[in-house]
Amino acid sequence: MDEKTPLDSNIEKAATFRRIVASFRYSMQGLKRLWREAAFRQEVYAFALGLIVFAAVGATFLDHFIFVILMLILFAVEALNTAVEELVDRISPEISTVGRHAKDLGSFAVFCLLCVNGLFALYVVVKSLSFWGI
Repeated sequence: MDEKTPLDSNIEKAATFRRIVASFRYSMQGLKRLWREAAFRQEVYAFALGLIVFAAVGATFLDHFIFVILMLILFAVEALNTAVEELVDRISPEISTVGRHAKDLGSFAVFCLLCVNGLFALYVVVKSLSFWGI
């Protein structure tokens, strides 16, 4: 029979909870690794500064919400870029055109998101200041 008993159900829940805890631990290890990257630390500082500036100019909740989402996407792309760089360095420690291209493409993805975040922050500040007649 393929029916599950209540005991089987509890075992699956425990296994699922352990998997969630393990996934969280892996994510925190990734964050710890990413924190060693100067670019990521600068992005975190820019995020904090952006929140302060948004609060100072009276940005809306929606503006803050969009900014947080954009920054989380930036952090994710920065993590993927770092992963690409580490893999390229491991697989191809010698200088190669393919390795350079992979790193450059990852860097370009981060650059694009930095531009989007900067333009959005500029838009919010200008919009908020014009609302106040400044």
